[in-house]
Amino acid sequence: MLQISLWKRALILIVVLIGIVFAAPNVFYNRVEGHNDALSAEAKGNALTPEQQAARASWPDWLPSDIINLGLDLRGGAQLLAQVNVTEVYKARVDGLWPEFRKALADERATLGSIRRVKSDPGVLRIQIGNADQIQEALRIAETLNTPLASLTGVGQKTLAITAEGNQLVIQLSDAEKASTDDRTMQQSLEIVRRRIDAAGTREPTIVREGSDRILIQVPGASSAQEIKQLIGTTAKLTFNSVIGTTSNPNQATGTDEEILPAADQQGLYYILDPLPVVTGEDLTDARPDTDQNGYPAVAFRFNASAARTFGDYTQANIGKPFAIVLDNKVISAPTIQSHIAGGSGIITGRFTVKEATDLALLLRAGALPASMTFLEERTIGPELGADSIAAGKLAAAVGAVLVVVFMVASYGLFGVFASVALGINVALIFAIMSLIGGTLTLPGIAGIVLTMGTAVDANVLVFERIREELRIAKKPARAIELGYERAMSAIIDANVTTFLTAVILFVLGAGPVRGFAVTFLIGIVTSVFTAIWVTRLFVSLWFARRRPKELVL
Repeated sequence: MLQISLWKRALILIVVLIGIVFAAPNVFYNRVEGHNDALSAEAKGNALTPEQQAARASWPDWLPSDIINLGLDLRGGAQLLAQVNVTEVYKARVDGLWPEFRKALADERATLGSIRRVKSDPGVLRIQIGNADQIQEALRIAETLNTPLASLTGVGQKTLAITAEGNQLVIQLSDAEKASTDDRTMQQSLEIVRRRIDAAGTREPTIVREGSDRILIQVPGASSAQEIKQLIGTTAKLTFNSVIGTTSNPNQATGTDEEILPAADQQGLYYILDPLPVVTGEDLTDARPDTDQNGYPAVAFRFNASAARTFGDYTQANIGKPFAIVLDNKVISAPTIQSHIAGGSGIITGRFTVKEATDLALLLRAGALPASMTFLEERTIGPELGADSIAAGKLAAAVGAVLVVVFMVASYGLFGVFASVALGINVALIFAIMSLIGGTLTLPGIAGIVLTMGTAVDANVLVFERIREELRIAKKPARAIELGYERAMSAIIDANVTTFLTAVILFVLGAGPVRGFAVTFLIGIVTSVFTAIWVTRLFVSLWFARRRPKELVL
Protein backbone atom coordinates (compact mmCIF):
# COMPACT_ATOMS: atom_id res chain seq x y z
CA MET A 1 0.00 0.00 0.00
CA LEU A 2 2.97 2.32 0.59
CA GLN A 3 3.95 2.08 -3.03
CA ILE A 4 1.32 3.87 -5.10
CA SER A 5 0.88 2.69 -8.69
CA LEU A 6 1.86 5.04 -11.49
CA TRP A 7 -1.70 5.62 -12.74
CA LYS A 8 -2.89 6.52 -9.22
CA ARG A 9 0.00 8.97 -8.83
CA ALA A 10 -0.87 10.56 -12.16
CA LEU A 11 -4.57 10.80 -11.22
CA ILE A 12 -3.80 12.44 -7.87
CA LEU A 13 -1.47 14.97 -9.47
CA ILE A 14 -3.98 15.74 -12.24
CA VAL A 15 -6.76 16.40 -9.70
CA VAL A 16 -4.46 18.65 -7.67
CA LEU A 17 -3.29 20.51 -10.79
CA ILE A 18 -6.85 21.04 -12.04
CA GLY A 19 -7.87 22.30 -8.60
CA ILE A 20 -5.05 24.82 -8.51
CA VAL A 21 -5.81 26.03 -12.05
CA PHE A 22 -9.50 26.58 -11.29
CA ALA A 23 -8.73 28.24 -7.96
CA ALA A 24 -6.04 30.54 -9.38
CA PRO A 25 -8.40 33.17 -10.89
CA ASN A 26 -9.74 33.93 -7.41
CA VAL A 27 -6.26 34.84 -6.20
CA PHE A 28 -5.21 36.60 -9.40
CA TYR A 29 -8.34 38.70 -9.81
CA ASN A 30 -8.20 39.89 -6.23
CA ARG A 31 -4.74 41.28 -6.95
CA VAL A 32 -5.86 43.10 -10.09
CA GLU A 33 -7.20 46.48 -9.03
CA GLY A 34 -10.49 47.35 -10.65
CA HIS A 35 -11.42 43.83 -11.80
CA ASN A 36 -14.64 43.64 -9.83
CA ASP A 37 -15.48 47.14 -10.98
CA ALA A 38 -14.92 45.98 -14.54
CA LEU A 39 -17.37 43.15 -14.05
CA SER A 40 -19.96 45.55 -12.66
CA ALA A 41 -19.42 47.99 -15.51
CA GLU A 42 -19.83 45.25 -18.08
CA ALA A 43 -23.02 44.02 -16.43
CA LYS A 44 -24.51 47.48 -16.57
CA GLY A 45 -23.35 48.15 -20.10
CA ASN A 46 -21.05 51.00 -19.08
CA ALA A 47 -17.76 51.74 -20.85
CA LEU A 48 -14.66 50.23 -19.25
CA THR A 49 -11.74 52.38 -18.26
CA PRO A 50 -8.29 51.54 -19.71
CA GLU A 51 -7.24 50.12 -16.33
CA GLN A 52 -10.33 47.92 -16.23
CA GLN A 53 -9.77 46.76 -19.81
CA ALA A 54 -6.20 45.84 -18.88
CA ALA A 55 -7.48 43.92 -15.87
CA ARG A 56 -9.79 41.87 -18.09
CA ALA A 57 -7.11 41.25 -20.72
CA SER A 58 -4.28 40.31 -18.32
CA TRP A 59 -5.67 36.82 -17.62
CA PRO A 60 -5.07 34.30 -20.47
CA ASP A 61 -8.21 33.45 -22.40
CA TRP A 62 -7.37 29.76 -22.59
CA LEU A 63 -7.35 29.36 -18.80
CA PRO A 64 -10.49 29.03 -16.64
CA SER A 65 -11.72 32.44 -15.52
CA ASP A 66 -14.69 31.59 -13.30
CA ILE A 67 -14.45 33.04 -9.82
CA ILE A 68 -16.45 32.63 -6.63
CA ASN A 69 -19.32 35.07 -6.41
CA LEU A 70 -19.46 37.11 -3.24
CA GLY A 71 -22.71 37.07 -1.31
CA LEU A 72 -24.69 40.03 -0.13
CA ASP A 73 -22.95 40.17 3.23
CA LEU A 74 -19.51 40.41 1.57
CA ARG A 75 -20.10 42.42 -1.58
CA GLY A 76 -22.96 44.64 -0.47
CA GLY A 77 -26.15 45.07 -2.44
CA ALA A 78 -29.90 45.11 -1.97
CA GLN A 79 -32.35 42.86 -0.16
CA LEU A 80 -36.11 42.79 -0.59
CA LEU A 81 -38.78 40.73 1.11
CA ALA A 82 -41.87 40.61 -1.10
CA GLN A 83 -45.30 39.20 -0.38
CA VAL A 84 -47.17 37.76 -3.35
CA ASN A 85 -50.88 38.56 -3.26
CA VAL A 86 -52.03 35.07 -4.26
CA THR A 87 -55.72 35.89 -3.76
CA GLU A 88 -55.61 37.95 -6.96
CA VAL A 89 -54.99 34.73 -8.86
CA TYR A 90 -58.14 33.19 -7.42
CA LYS A 91 -60.15 36.11 -8.80
CA ALA A 92 -58.57 35.87 -12.26
CA ARG A 93 -59.17 32.10 -12.37
CA VAL A 94 -62.81 32.36 -11.31
CA ASP A 95 -63.53 35.30 -13.63
CA GLY A 96 -62.21 33.22 -16.51
CA LEU A 97 -64.74 30.48 -15.76
CA TRP A 98 -67.80 32.63 -16.49
CA PRO A 99 -67.91 32.22 -20.31
CA GLU A 100 -67.66 28.44 -20.04
CA PHE A 101 -70.40 28.14 -17.40
CA ARG A 102 -72.62 30.65 -19.19
CA LYS A 103 -72.47 28.63 -22.40
CA ALA A 104 -73.19 25.32 -20.65
CA LEU A 105 -76.15 26.74 -18.73
CA ALA A 106 -77.47 28.69 -21.72
CA ASP A 107 -77.93 25.43 -23.63
CA GLU A 108 -80.62 24.56 -21.05
CA ARG A 109 -82.18 28.01 -20.90
CA ALA A 110 -85.65 26.56 -21.62
CA THR A 111 -85.48 24.62 -18.36
CA LEU A 112 -83.40 26.93 -16.18
CA GLY A 113 -84.79 30.26 -17.28
CA SER A 114 -82.69 33.40 -17.45
CA ILE A 115 -78.98 33.18 -16.60
CA ARG A 116 -76.94 36.08 -15.34
CA ARG A 117 -73.91 36.75 -13.23
CA VAL A 118 -74.45 38.65 -10.01
CA LYS A 119 -71.97 40.69 -8.00
CA SER A 120 -69.94 38.71 -5.46
CA ASP A 121 -66.75 38.74 -3.43
CA PRO A 122 -63.40 38.48 -5.27
CA GLY A 123 -62.62 34.86 -6.10
CA VAL A 124 -66.28 33.84 -6.07
CA LEU A 125 -68.54 33.41 -9.13
CA ARG A 126 -72.27 33.70 -8.48
CA ILE A 127 -74.69 32.73 -11.27
CA GLN A 128 -78.39 33.39 -10.82
CA ILE A 129 -80.97 31.35 -12.74
CA GLY A 130 -84.54 32.36 -13.41
CA ASN A 131 -86.29 29.17 -12.26
CA ALA A 132 -85.33 28.63 -8.63
CA ASP A 133 -86.90 25.17 -8.57
CA GLN A 134 -84.40 24.04 -11.18
CA ILE A 135 -81.32 24.90 -9.10
CA GLN A 136 -80.39 21.22 -8.68
CA GLU A 137 -80.43 20.76 -12.45
CA ALA A 138 -78.19 23.81 -12.77
CA LEU A 139 -75.91 22.31 -10.13
CA ARG A 140 -75.73 19.05 -12.07
CA ILE A 141 -74.78 20.88 -15.28
CA ALA A 142 -72.16 22.93 -13.45
CA GLU A 143 -70.61 19.80 -11.96
CA THR A 144 -69.98 18.44 -15.46
CA LEU A 145 -67.46 21.25 -15.86
CA ASN A 146 -65.77 20.50 -12.54
CA THR A 147 -62.58 18.66 -13.53
CA PRO A 148 -60.46 16.43 -11.26
CA LEU A 149 -57.50 18.13 -9.64
CA ALA A 150 -54.35 17.61 -11.72
CA SER A 151 -52.08 17.01 -8.73
CA LEU A 152 -50.55 13.95 -7.12
CA THR A 153 -51.52 15.33 -3.72
CA GLY A 154 -55.11 15.96 -4.77
CA VAL A 155 -56.13 12.57 -6.13
CA GLY A 156 -59.91 12.21 -6.05
CA GLN A 157 -60.53 15.91 -5.47
CA LYS A 158 -62.04 18.51 -7.79
CA THR A 159 -60.73 21.88 -8.88
CA LEU A 160 -63.92 23.74 -7.95
CA ALA A 161 -66.22 23.96 -4.96
CA ILE A 162 -69.76 24.37 -6.42
CA THR A 163 -72.74 24.89 -4.13
CA ALA A 164 -76.30 26.17 -4.44
CA GLU A 165 -77.76 29.05 -2.43
CA GLY A 166 -81.40 29.78 -3.25
CA ASN A 167 -81.56 30.41 -6.98
CA GLN A 168 -77.80 31.02 -7.27
CA LEU A 169 -74.83 28.82 -8.05
CA VAL A 170 -71.77 29.69 -5.97
CA ILE A 171 -68.54 28.68 -7.68
CA GLN A 172 -65.03 29.07 -6.25
CA LEU A 173 -61.75 27.18 -6.21
CA SER A 174 -61.63 24.19 -3.88
CA ASP A 175 -59.21 24.23 -0.96
CA ALA A 176 -56.99 21.66 -2.68
CA GLU A 177 -56.96 23.70 -5.89
CA LYS A 178 -56.15 26.86 -3.92
CA ALA A 179 -53.14 25.13 -2.39
CA SER A 180 -52.05 23.89 -5.82
CA THR A 181 -52.62 27.36 -7.28
CA ASP A 182 -50.56 28.94 -4.51
CA ASP A 183 -47.62 26.64 -5.34
CA ARG A 184 -47.87 27.38 -9.06
CA THR A 185 -48.19 31.11 -8.39
CA MET A 186 -45.10 31.14 -6.18
CA GLN A 187 -43.09 29.07 -8.69
CA GLN A 188 -44.16 31.41 -11.47
CA SER A 189 -43.31 34.51 -9.43
CA LEU A 190 -39.90 33.10 -8.53
CA GLU A 191 -39.16 32.31 -12.17
CA ILE A 192 -40.29 35.70 -13.43
CA VAL A 193 -38.33 37.60 -10.80
CA ARG A 194 -35.23 35.50 -11.50
CA ARG A 195 -35.50 35.98 -15.28
CA ARG A 196 -35.96 39.71 -14.95
CA ILE A 197 -33.06 40.20 -12.57
CA ASP A 198 -30.74 37.89 -14.54
CA ALA A 199 -31.63 39.70 -17.76
CA ALA A 200 -30.22 42.87 -16.24
CA GLY A 201 -26.78 41.26 -15.97
CA THR A 202 -26.76 40.93 -12.20
CA ARG A 203 -24.48 38.20 -10.93
CA GLU A 204 -25.73 35.42 -8.67
CA PRO A 205 -28.92 36.80 -7.16
CA THR A 206 -30.46 34.80 -4.34
CA ILE A 207 -34.20 34.40 -4.94
CA VAL A 208 -35.89 31.95 -2.60
CA ARG A 209 -39.37 31.27 -1.32
CA GLU A 210 -40.02 31.99 2.34
CA GLY A 211 -43.16 30.65 3.93
CA SER A 212 -46.33 30.24 1.91
CA ASP A 213 -46.48 33.57 0.05
CA ARG A 214 -43.20 35.45 0.44
CA ILE A 215 -40.07 35.77 -1.68
CA LEU A 216 -36.66 36.82 -0.39
CA ILE A 217 -34.60 38.62 -3.04
CA GLN A 218 -30.91 39.34 -2.46
CA VAL A 219 -28.91 40.96 -5.23
CA PRO A 220 -25.18 41.46 -4.57
CA GLY A 221 -23.74 44.55 -6.19
CA ALA A 222 -27.06 46.37 -6.62
CA SER A 223 -26.81 50.06 -5.82
CA SER A 224 -30.22 50.29 -4.17
CA ALA A 225 -33.37 48.37 -3.36
CA GLN A 226 -35.35 50.76 -5.56
CA GLU A 227 -33.29 49.67 -8.58
CA ILE A 228 -34.34 46.05 -8.01
CA LYS A 229 -37.99 47.01 -7.55
CA GLN A 230 -37.90 48.73 -10.93
CA LEU A 231 -36.41 45.62 -12.55
CA ILE A 232 -39.08 43.40 -11.07
CA GLY A 233 -41.81 45.83 -12.08
CA THR A 234 -41.08 45.61 -15.80
CA THR A 235 -43.38 43.39 -17.89
CA ALA A 236 -42.07 40.66 -20.16
CA LYS A 237 -43.71 40.57 -23.59
CA LEU A 238 -45.85 37.53 -24.41
CA THR A 239 -48.01 37.45 -27.55
CA PHE A 240 -49.99 34.99 -29.67
CA ASN A 241 -49.45 35.77 -33.37
CA SER A 242 -50.56 34.44 -36.73
CA VAL A 243 -47.91 32.44 -38.60
CA ILE A 244 -47.46 33.43 -42.24
CA GLY A 245 -44.60 31.05 -42.97
CA THR A 246 -41.13 29.83 -42.00
CA THR A 247 -37.64 30.51 -43.32
CA SER A 248 -34.00 29.78 -42.63
CA ASN A 249 -32.92 33.29 -43.64
CA PRO A 250 -33.32 35.85 -40.85
CA ASN A 251 -32.71 38.68 -43.37
CA GLN A 252 -35.37 37.59 -45.84
CA ALA A 253 -37.37 40.46 -47.30
CA THR A 254 -40.84 40.72 -45.81
CA GLY A 255 -43.92 42.82 -46.33
CA THR A 256 -44.80 45.85 -44.27
CA ASP A 257 -47.19 43.77 -42.17
CA GLU A 258 -44.75 40.95 -41.45
CA GLU A 259 -41.89 40.30 -39.05
CA ILE A 260 -39.31 37.52 -38.68
CA LEU A 261 -38.57 36.01 -35.27
CA PRO A 262 -36.31 33.06 -34.39
CA ALA A 263 -37.46 29.77 -32.89
CA ALA A 264 -36.38 29.44 -29.28
CA ASP A 265 -35.59 25.70 -29.41
CA GLN A 266 -34.50 25.10 -33.03
CA GLN A 267 -31.34 26.69 -34.39
CA GLY A 268 -31.66 28.20 -37.85
CA LEU A 269 -35.46 28.21 -37.94
CA TYR A 270 -37.29 31.52 -38.24
CA TYR A 271 -40.99 32.30 -38.33
CA ILE A 272 -42.65 34.94 -40.50
CA LEU A 273 -45.40 36.41 -38.33
CA ASP A 274 -48.14 38.96 -38.42
CA PRO A 275 -46.79 41.59 -35.98
CA LEU A 276 -50.29 42.35 -34.72
CA PRO A 277 -50.96 39.81 -31.94
CA VAL A 278 -54.26 37.99 -31.71
CA VAL A 279 -54.08 38.10 -27.91
CA THR A 280 -51.27 38.90 -25.46
CA GLY A 281 -49.90 37.46 -22.25
CA GLU A 282 -51.79 40.05 -20.30
CA ASP A 283 -54.96 38.18 -21.28
CA LEU A 284 -53.70 34.81 -20.02
CA THR A 285 -55.14 33.80 -16.65
CA ASP A 286 -53.67 30.31 -16.33
CA ALA A 287 -51.45 27.69 -17.99
CA ARG A 288 -50.63 24.32 -16.52
CA PRO A 289 -49.18 20.92 -17.46
CA ASP A 290 -51.89 18.52 -18.62
CA THR A 291 -52.38 15.49 -20.87
CA ASP A 292 -54.05 15.13 -24.25
CA GLN A 293 -56.71 12.60 -25.21
CA ASN A 294 -54.03 9.92 -25.63
CA GLY A 295 -52.46 10.54 -22.24
CA TYR A 296 -49.36 12.31 -23.59
CA PRO A 297 -47.98 15.43 -21.87
CA ALA A 298 -49.54 18.68 -23.06
CA VAL A 299 -50.18 22.21 -21.82
CA ALA A 300 -53.61 23.58 -20.97
CA PHE A 301 -54.24 27.32 -21.02
CA ARG A 302 -57.03 29.78 -20.28
CA PHE A 303 -57.73 33.39 -21.27
CA ASN A 304 -59.89 36.03 -19.64
CA ALA A 305 -63.42 36.66 -20.97
CA SER A 306 -62.53 39.30 -23.54
CA ALA A 307 -59.55 37.44 -24.97
CA ALA A 308 -61.56 34.21 -24.95
CA ARG A 309 -64.03 35.64 -27.44
CA THR A 310 -61.26 37.03 -29.63
CA PHE A 311 -59.25 33.82 -29.55
CA GLY A 312 -62.35 31.70 -30.16
CA ASP A 313 -63.25 33.67 -33.28
CA TYR A 314 -59.67 33.45 -34.52
CA THR A 315 -59.35 29.68 -34.04
CA GLN A 316 -62.72 29.09 -35.71
CA ALA A 317 -61.53 30.92 -38.81
CA ASN A 318 -58.04 29.35 -38.88
CA ILE A 319 -58.47 25.61 -38.25
CA GLY A 320 -55.48 23.67 -39.60
CA LYS A 321 -53.17 26.67 -39.48
CA PRO A 322 -50.32 27.24 -37.00
CA PHE A 323 -50.17 30.10 -34.56
CA ALA A 324 -47.10 31.27 -32.68
CA ILE A 325 -46.55 31.74 -28.97
CA VAL A 326 -43.92 34.48 -28.73
CA LEU A 327 -41.99 35.24 -25.56
CA ASP A 328 -39.27 37.90 -25.45
CA ASN A 329 -39.19 38.06 -29.28
CA LYS A 330 -38.63 34.32 -29.64
CA VAL A 331 -41.17 31.74 -30.81
CA ILE A 332 -41.31 29.19 -28.01
CA SER A 333 -44.05 27.10 -29.68
CA ALA A 334 -46.03 27.09 -32.91
CA PRO A 335 -48.86 24.54 -32.53
CA THR A 336 -51.46 23.85 -35.19
CA ILE A 337 -55.06 24.80 -34.45
CA GLN A 338 -56.98 21.51 -34.46
CA SER A 339 -60.46 22.82 -33.74
CA HIS A 340 -62.50 25.81 -32.66
CA ILE A 341 -61.27 26.80 -29.17
CA ALA A 342 -64.28 28.30 -27.45
CA GLY A 343 -64.67 29.37 -23.85
CA GLY A 344 -61.16 30.79 -23.55
CA SER A 345 -59.40 27.52 -22.81
CA GLY A 346 -57.43 25.12 -24.96
CA ILE A 347 -54.63 22.62 -25.04
CA ILE A 348 -51.24 22.63 -26.77
CA THR A 349 -50.10 19.19 -27.91
CA GLY A 350 -46.77 18.10 -29.26
CA ARG A 351 -43.93 15.69 -28.68
CA PHE A 352 -43.45 16.94 -25.15
CA THR A 353 -41.85 15.20 -22.22
CA VAL A 354 -43.36 15.85 -18.82
CA LYS A 355 -40.55 18.31 -18.08
CA GLU A 356 -40.98 20.10 -21.40
CA ALA A 357 -44.71 20.46 -20.82
CA THR A 358 -44.07 21.81 -17.33
CA ASP A 359 -41.44 24.25 -18.59
CA LEU A 360 -43.68 25.42 -21.44
CA ALA A 361 -46.56 26.02 -19.04
CA LEU A 362 -44.20 28.03 -16.87
CA LEU A 363 -43.02 30.06 -19.85
CA LEU A 364 -46.59 30.75 -20.90
CA ARG A 365 -47.29 32.12 -17.47
CA ALA A 366 -44.01 34.04 -17.34
CA GLY A 367 -45.20 36.93 -19.47
CA ALA A 368 -46.37 38.86 -16.44
CA LEU A 369 -46.37 38.41 -12.72
CA PRO A 370 -49.41 36.35 -11.76
CA ALA A 371 -50.18 38.63 -8.84
CA SER A 372 -48.98 41.92 -7.49
CA MET A 373 -46.26 42.06 -4.86
CA THR A 374 -46.17 44.01 -1.64
CA PHE A 375 -42.66 44.78 -0.48
CA LEU A 376 -42.53 44.22 3.26
CA GLU A 377 -38.84 44.97 3.74
CA GLU A 378 -36.20 46.85 1.79
CA ARG A 379 -32.54 47.03 2.74
CA THR A 380 -29.43 48.33 1.03
CA ILE A 381 -26.12 47.02 2.36
CA GLY A 382 -23.00 49.04 1.63
CA PRO A 383 -19.85 47.35 0.27
CA GLU A 384 -17.83 48.75 3.18
CA LEU A 385 -19.44 46.22 5.49
CA GLY A 386 -18.55 43.47 3.03
CA ALA A 387 -14.94 44.63 2.87
CA ASP A 388 -14.71 44.52 6.66
CA SER A 389 -16.21 41.01 6.67
CA ILE A 390 -13.76 39.82 4.01
CA ALA A 391 -10.83 41.29 5.95
CA ALA A 392 -12.03 39.64 9.15
CA GLY A 393 -12.52 36.33 7.32
CA LYS A 394 -9.05 36.49 5.81
CA LEU A 395 -7.55 37.23 9.22
CA ALA A 396 -9.43 34.35 10.84
CA ALA A 397 -8.36 31.98 8.05
CA ALA A 398 -4.73 33.12 8.26
CA VAL A 399 -4.60 32.76 12.04
CA GLY A 400 -6.28 29.37 11.88
CA ALA A 401 -3.91 28.15 9.16
CA VAL A 402 -0.81 29.32 11.03
CA LEU A 403 -1.90 27.65 14.27
CA VAL A 404 -2.69 24.38 12.50
CA VAL A 405 0.62 24.38 10.63
CA VAL A 406 2.61 25.17 13.79
CA PHE A 407 0.85 22.39 15.69
CA MET A 408 1.34 19.80 12.94
CA VAL A 409 5.01 20.61 12.34
CA ALA A 410 5.76 20.72 16.06
CA SER A 411 3.98 17.41 16.64
CA TYR A 412 5.01 15.38 13.59
CA GLY A 413 8.02 17.08 12.04
CA LEU A 414 8.42 16.42 8.32
CA PHE A 415 5.15 14.52 8.20
CA GLY A 416 3.50 17.62 9.65
CA VAL A 417 4.96 19.62 6.76
CA PHE A 418 3.38 17.16 4.33
CA ALA A 419 0.03 17.58 6.10
CA SER A 420 0.36 21.37 5.97
CA VAL A 421 1.04 21.38 2.23
CA ALA A 422 -1.95 19.07 1.76
CA LEU A 423 -4.02 21.55 3.79
CA GLY A 424 -3.13 24.32 1.34
CA ILE A 425 -4.14 22.07 -1.56
CA ASN A 426 -7.37 21.30 0.28
CA VAL A 427 -8.28 25.00 0.47
CA ALA A 428 -7.41 25.41 -3.22
CA LEU A 429 -9.73 22.52 -4.11
CA ILE A 430 -12.57 24.11 -2.12
CA PHE A 431 -12.18 27.36 -4.05
CA ALA A 432 -11.88 25.45 -7.33
CA ILE A 433 -15.14 23.54 -6.78
CA MET A 434 -16.95 26.68 -5.61
CA SER A 435 -15.79 28.49 -8.76
CA LEU A 436 -16.71 25.56 -11.01
CA ILE A 437 -20.27 25.26 -9.71
CA GLY A 438 -20.79 29.02 -9.64
CA GLY A 439 -21.15 29.04 -5.86
CA THR A 440 -21.67 32.14 -3.78
CA LEU A 441 -19.36 32.78 -0.84
CA THR A 442 -20.94 34.31 2.23
CA LEU A 443 -19.59 35.13 5.68
CA PRO A 444 -20.96 31.83 7.09
CA GLY A 445 -19.29 30.16 4.11
CA ILE A 446 -15.96 31.61 5.20
CA ALA A 447 -16.67 30.16 8.64
CA GLY A 448 -17.18 26.77 6.98
CA ILE A 449 -13.80 27.03 5.27
CA VAL A 450 -12.05 28.04 8.50
CA LEU A 451 -13.69 25.10 10.30
CA THR A 452 -12.61 22.79 7.48
CA MET A 453 -9.02 23.94 7.91
CA GLY A 454 -9.18 22.95 11.57
CA THR A 455 -10.77 19.57 10.95
CA ALA A 456 -8.95 18.69 7.72
CA VAL A 457 -5.85 17.50 9.58
CA ASP A 458 -7.87 15.15 11.81
CA ALA A 459 -7.36 12.30 9.36
CA ASN A 460 -3.62 12.98 9.25
CA VAL A 461 -3.47 12.96 13.05
CA LEU A 462 -5.20 9.56 13.10
CA VAL A 463 -2.78 8.17 10.51
CA PHE A 464 0.35 9.59 12.15
CA GLU A 465 -0.65 8.40 15.62
CA ARG A 466 -1.32 4.95 14.20
CA ILE A 467 2.13 4.96 12.58
CA ARG A 468 3.62 5.83 15.99
CA GLU A 469 1.88 2.85 17.58
CA GLU A 470 3.22 0.53 14.91
CA LEU A 471 6.74 1.90 15.42
CA ARG A 472 6.49 1.24 19.17
CA ILE A 473 5.96 -2.48 18.57
CA ALA A 474 9.17 -2.66 16.54
CA LYS A 475 7.69 -2.47 13.08
CA LYS A 476 10.01 -1.39 10.31
CA PRO A 477 9.37 2.14 8.87
CA ALA A 478 7.86 0.92 5.61
CA ARG A 479 5.55 -1.55 7.33
CA ALA A 480 4.60 0.95 10.04
CA ILE A 481 3.61 3.56 7.46
CA GLU A 482 1.67 1.00 5.46
CA LEU A 483 -0.24 -0.27 8.49
CA GLY A 484 -0.79 3.26 9.74
CA TYR A 485 -2.72 4.26 6.64
CA GLU A 486 -4.45 0.88 6.37
CA ARG A 487 -5.71 0.62 9.97
CA ALA A 488 -6.68 4.28 10.32
CA MET A 489 -8.81 4.18 7.18
CA SER A 490 -11.98 2.82 8.83
CA ALA A 491 -11.90 5.44 11.59
CA ILE A 492 -11.34 8.22 9.05
CA ILE A 493 -14.25 7.07 6.86
CA ASP A 494 -16.62 6.65 9.82
CA ALA A 495 -15.82 10.07 11.25
CA ASN A 496 -16.20 11.88 7.94
CA VAL A 497 -19.37 10.03 6.90
CA THR A 498 -21.17 11.09 10.08
CA THR A 499 -19.93 14.64 9.70
CA PHE A 500 -20.96 14.64 6.03
CA LEU A 501 -24.48 13.48 6.90
CA THR A 502 -24.77 16.25 9.48
CA ALA A 503 -23.71 18.83 6.90
CA VAL A 504 -26.24 17.41 4.41
CA ILE A 505 -29.02 17.84 6.97
CA LEU A 506 -27.93 21.42 7.55
CA PHE A 507 -28.01 22.06 3.80
CA VAL A 508 -31.40 20.43 3.20
CA LEU A 509 -33.22 21.81 6.22
CA GLY A 510 -31.36 25.07 6.66
CA ALA A 511 -31.77 28.34 4.82
CA GLY A 512 -29.77 31.49 4.30
CA PRO A 513 -26.62 31.63 6.49
CA VAL A 514 -26.99 27.99 7.60
CA ARG A 515 -27.01 26.75 4.01
CA GLY A 516 -24.06 29.00 3.10
CA PHE A 517 -22.08 27.41 5.91
CA ALA A 518 -23.17 23.89 4.93
CA VAL A 519 -22.09 24.28 1.28
CA THR A 520 -18.45 25.10 2.01
CA PHE A 521 -18.32 22.60 4.86
CA LEU A 522 -19.71 19.80 2.63
CA ILE A 523 -17.15 20.54 -0.06
CA GLY A 524 -14.43 20.80 2.59
CA ILE A 525 -15.23 17.36 4.00
CA VAL A 526 -14.85 15.72 0.59
CA THR A 527 -11.63 17.55 -0.30
CA SER A 528 -10.09 17.00 3.15
CA VAL A 529 -10.57 13.23 2.89
CA PHE A 530 -8.92 13.27 -0.53
CA THR A 531 -5.95 15.37 0.55
CA ALA A 532 -5.46 13.63 3.91
CA ILE A 533 -5.59 10.09 2.56
CA TRP A 534 -4.19 10.35 -0.95
CA VAL A 535 -2.16 13.54 -1.24
CA THR A 536 -0.21 13.08 2.00
CA ARG A 537 0.27 9.39 1.19
CA LEU A 538 1.73 10.38 -2.16
CA PHE A 539 4.11 12.81 -0.44
CA VAL A 540 5.18 10.17 2.08
CA SER A 541 5.56 7.54 -0.65
CA LEU A 542 7.77 9.79 -2.81
CA TRP A 543 9.86 10.84 0.21
CA PHE A 544 10.31 7.26 1.42
CA ALA A 545 11.26 5.97 -2.04
CA ARG A 546 13.95 8.65 -2.23
CA ARG A 547 15.38 8.51 1.31
CA ARG A 548 14.84 4.86 2.34
CA PRO A 549 15.31 5.62 6.07
CA LYS A 550 16.37 2.74 8.33
CA GLU A 551 14.61 4.36 11.29
CA LEU A 552 11.65 6.66 11.48
CA VAL A 553 11.27 9.26 14.19
CA LEU A 554 7.74 10.56 14.38
